[in-house]
Amino acid sequence: MTLQTATLMAFVATTNAERTKAFYRDTLGLKLVSDEAFALVFDANGTMLRVQKVDAFTPQSFTALGWQVAAIRATTAALIASGVEMSRFGWMPQDELGIWTADDGAQVAWFRDPDGNVLSITQFP
Repeated sequence: MTLQTATLMAFVATTNAERTKAFYRDTLGLKLVSDEAFALVFDANGTMLRVQKVDAFTPQSFTALGWQVAAIRATTAALIASGVEMSRFGWMPQDELGIWTADDGAQVAWFRDPDGNVLSITQFP
């Protein structure tokens, strides 16, 4: 048995479901599928995102979720216009929008959800 043909689901956690529901639905534009006792369920372009409702949570310092985008500058500008603050890291060069360009030409920008989960958007060359 392998998981090669199985459908991937993604998980993050929240301690404030109402605030997080508004962020993922209204700010990021994901479709809310259901608000269940233990999780918020979103459709992230065909991938099920389950935001687990927890009492306590410490976010990790690395990226938990990321999206591949076709136009990173426009997407970043739209996120900023929606009130999202892009993350900046002093140890890497980032442009005025917070976008970092990797050696292979990939461009990445990071931001956090209301619980501190690190999210990213990436445009590949």
